[in-house]
Amino acid sequence: MLWDGKPYHSLDYEMKHRYGEKVYRLTLNGRMTCPNRDGTLGSRGCIFCSAGGSGDFAASAKLSITEQINQQKHIILQKRPVRCFIAYFQAYTNTYAPAEYLEQIFTEAAEAPGIVAISIATRPDCLPEDVLSVLEKLNRRIPVWVELGLQTIHEQTAEFIRRGYPLSCFEQAVKNLRSCGIEVITHTILGLPGESGSDILQTVDYLNHMDIQGIKLQLLHVLKGTDLADYYYNTGFPVFTMEEYIDLVIRCIERLSPEIVIHRLTGDGPGNLLIAPTWSASKRSVLNHLHAEFKRRETWQGKYEKEGFLCQNL
Repeated sequence: MLWDGKPYHSLDYEMKHRYGEKVYRLTLNGRMTCPNRDGTLGSRGCIFCSAGGSGDFAASAKLSITEQINQQKHIILQKRPVRCFIAYFQAYTNTYAPAEYLEQIFTEAAEAPGIVAISIATRPDCLPEDVLSVLEKLNRRIPVWVELGLQTIHEQTAEFIRRGYPLSCFEQAVKNLRSCGIEVITHTILGLPGESGSDILQTVDYLNHMDIQGIKLQLLHVLKGTDLADYYYNTGFPVFTMEEYIDLVIRCIERLSPEIVIHRLTGDGPGNLLIAPTWSASKRSVLNHLHAEFKRRETWQGKYEKEGFLCQNL
């Protein structure tokens, strides 16, 4: 099956289907921290997480939510006419704050012109009842997506990366969010030390049987200033070549339920922080190679058009 010329159910396709046009993300910083950083669970974060809390591309926390939205919209609108945006709360753990504060900033984002959905990146263990109530209320006003950082189903790997919660916590969070009618997007990381391709495919198979609506397949980045960087320098653990990664991503896509929307297929770490793999610095190049490999393997159906293999900037 093809989705707008691609052999996978992309977010770009899904947004055009829902809203009739291309939708762009605005990455926001809600000025929060994480229980893996403030001493609740730990103080050093997950081993792969940068000082920016995975929000290195988010807007400045010094600005209000409205100012962050306006600043990023201005940049995008200088390049192309866009009417629809997703307010993406990306940095750190975006439900790790009092419910009253969360309601304030999420509502501020929802009221901004052109915002068609709110996407909130968080941890499964940071969704207490009062926060779920805020999200459920907001979801009646505007579509709310919650992005849960699972990374892997394998407890040994989860302990190594200092994830800080068991798989059962993720399962309960999905159940709670879906009972509120909220869409769930799951983050996975491909290439974690010690995990084989088979281990990664097991995570994909597991997610096929969960009530999730979206997935992010994220290449592992080794970033400066992280404990993962120290481990990389000390052990030289292998990172994927581009060819290996593309092969694995294709295998993941081939196994993934077509009902699950793919929100990300790779990622481009900040150029000033990226240690390895350096080939990942050009996201556009990686996606173009991925689409070309799909064509080479003849997994695409129908008529191939040249522009169908050019990546979309989601």
